[in-house]
Order: sequence, then C-alpha cells, then structure tokens
Amino acid sequence: MSNLPSWAGDYAARQTAGAAGAPSWLSAVRLRALERFSDEGWPTVKQESWHHTSLAVLQQQAFVLPSQDASSSLSKPYTDAEPGHWMVFVDGVYAPSLSRIGAMPAGVTLTSLAQAMDDASDVVQQAFGTEADGSTPAALNLALAKDGAMLQLARGATLEESLHLVFIAASAGAASFPRNLIVAGAGSSATIVEHYIGQGSDASFTNAVTRLQIDADANITHLKLQREDAQAFHLGVIDVSQAAGSVFNSHSMSFGARLARHDISTDFQGKGCEALLNGLYYVNGRRHVDHHTCIRHSQPSCVSREFYRGVLDDTARGIFGGRIFVAPGADKTDAVQRSDSLLLSRMAKADARPELEIYADDVKCAHGATVGQLDPTSLFYLRARGLDEAQARHVLTYAFAAEAITRIASEPLRGRVADAIRALAPAELGDLS
Repeated sequence: MSNLPSWAGDYAARQTAGAAGAPSWLSAVRLRALERFSDEGWPTVKQESWHHTSLAVLQQQAFVLPSQDASSSLSKPYTDAEPGHWMVFVDGVYAPSLSRIGAMPAGVTLTSLAQAMDDASDVVQQAFGTEADGSTPAALNLALAKDGAMLQLARGATLEESLHLVFIAASAGAASFPRNLIVAGAGSSATIVEHYIGQGSDASFTNAVTRLQIDADANITHLKLQREDAQAFHLGVIDVSQAAGSVFNSHSMSFGARLARHDISTDFQGKGCEALLNGLYYVNGRRHVDHHTCIRHSQPSCVSREFYRGVLDDTARGIFGGRIFVAPGADKTDAVQRSDSLLLSRMAKADARPELEIYADDVKCAHGATVGQLDPTSLFYLRARGLDEAQARHVLTYAFAAEAITRIASEPLRGRVADAIRALAPAELGDLS
C-alpha cells in the first residue's frame, strides 16, 4: 500500500490495534478497501464525474489523529426546548454525554455503529457495503470508519420525532470517517437530520457515508445540513436503495467548508417509487461546493423530482452534476431535473451538467439549468417602490433561496436551515424565517 497517505496509515494502524474481537468479515472488507484506495488514489479531474472538482489541495494536507478527550470541553449543540432525538458524535466517535436520546417506540432500534458491531454484526454486514461502492473516498471511509449511527425500523414502525445526528469536527487538523446505516422496514417512516459543524478546527477533514435501505412502502425524509468551518474539507456520500412504493425525500443544504462534495444517489428497485432530491448551497470567498447526483429508474411507474439552487459570491465556485438513468423497461417514468444558480459577483462561477439517459419508451422526462445574476428589471421595479438597492437585493436573493427551503415539509427544520444560511450570509440573504 505504498500509495496510501502516511496519515491514513496512522488511522489504519489505530483501527488494526482496536480490532480485537472484530468479526472476520469486517477486517477483510477494510483491507480490500485500503488496497483499492492505495491502487487508485484520490479522484482526479481526468475522471468525468470529478472534472470540475480538484482534490489537489486536500491531497497536500496531513491529518493527525483526533484528541481522545475532545468532547469534554464541548457544550451540547441543541437547546433543551428543541424537540427530537439528538445523537452527537465528536471527531466521528459517539459522545453519550452530549447526546439526548429519548425512549424509542416499538420496532425502532438506535445504536452507535460501534455498538451495533458487537450486538448485531450480521445486520451490520448486510447493510455495510463493499469496497467497490462509489468512488475511492467512499472506500477510504469504509476502511477507516470507527463509528456512526445505526438505525433499524421494523415493518410498520414510525419514529415520530426527528432523529438528529450531529457530527462535530473538534480536533484541529484531524480527520473523521463517520458511517451511518439506516435500514427501514416495509411501511416504516422516519425523519433523519445530519448536522456537520466545526469548532474552529482549521483544515479538518470529514469523509462521511450514509447508506439507506428503504423497503416497500416506507417513507424516509433525510436532511443534511453542512456548515463546517471555512477551512474544512468535506466529502459526503448518501447511497439509497428503494423497494416498491417507497418514498425518499432528500434535502442537501451546504453552507460551510473550504471544499465540499456531496454525492447523492438512489436506485428504484421496485415499481411506484418516489424521490425528491432538493438542494441549496451558499458559497463565498474562494470556497467550492459540488453536488453530484444519480437517480436510477430501474423499474416502471416511478417518479423523481430534483431541484438544486446555489447562491455564489466573491470568487466562489459551485458545481451541479446530475444524472437520471431510465433503464430498459422502465416505462411510465416521470422525472424532472433542474439546477439554478444565482451569481452575486461577476467573479463567481457556476457549472451545471444535467443529464438524461433514457432506454425506455412512454416516459416523461425533462431537465434544465440556469446561471445568472439578479435581474436588473426586478431590481428597478423594487427600487421604484421605495426600497434602496441593498434592500431590493435582499428581497430577490431571499426569494431565490426560499424556494428550496419551502420544499422542506417540517417547520422546525425549515427554521434551522434558514438560521444557518442567515448566520453565514446576513447581508445577502436577509431574513429567511
């Protein structure tokens, strides 16, 4: 494994040292994942799906092992008045002292991944994934993941309150590799929120993977709120499989990190599946964010809706690459894909590449993309009615961002997203509540 970064070798050595009693399948899959990463290395711009996102700066970083007592100096990232179950991880490791998990309803099991390895290794193995899944950063996550959340919903089970998974990058210059597994039985339902935040830990690296198995007629809402520090690196994967009649709603909100990449994919493995992929990002300075999505219509009579919006300022760059694949025989497919980017600066840059790949007849598919600045006519209209230029810009930018936020069904979650983007960019986005 000569091509493995030295710091990754340190992480792997720690995994090996703590592997006593680990199931044999886990050691084998971790080794294969390390070998894959060592052989292939980081993705490069020569690869089509990474053409606009270079990891050269990330490759130059050397990350240290996280502090063992980082959680002791942290406060809880929620208030007592906020509803829901809160499971907190510090540098990728479960922190019970910062968490607040209420009683689980019948048929719902929630544990840390590390605990699930001991209690239900066979269930973890079935959902864990393999070294071949995704790009090489996903393989690195599989090799080095120490902890994460394991949520199991039995047939018909409902988790009424939202489950909040909070990942805090607390140790300066450290990397974390959370891996979350969500297994939703037939007819079950839940809302899961992933928060990624920092504590001033410059150049931290989060490499996160969330895998969801959604059985027939289950309904899962997933919201990812990424607001790490301005010098952080974030690579995230959300990988979903959907059985017949299932519904998956995804909301990806990216407001932090120096470089953020979000890979989101779902595969319709039965008839009548539905999916919403909704995204909003804000980047300023020289920050870079990339959303790369794939929806596979593998079965007939499925519906997908995909909407991504970006607000860019200064010399920032935003990327959207989306692919809708309609397999042979997937008739009655109904798919819409759209990307819209708003440039607040002449130096900001947005790239959009929506794709349709269709091998079936009798389908309804559409896609489109826009990139532009605030409309001068609309600005003039608002100023003619008494608003100054700054206020007019606030109103128009708010209206652009609010369209993505209003697709979030939960009012408390809408409020959290609005607070996050308002705190980051109050001058541009005004009041989003």
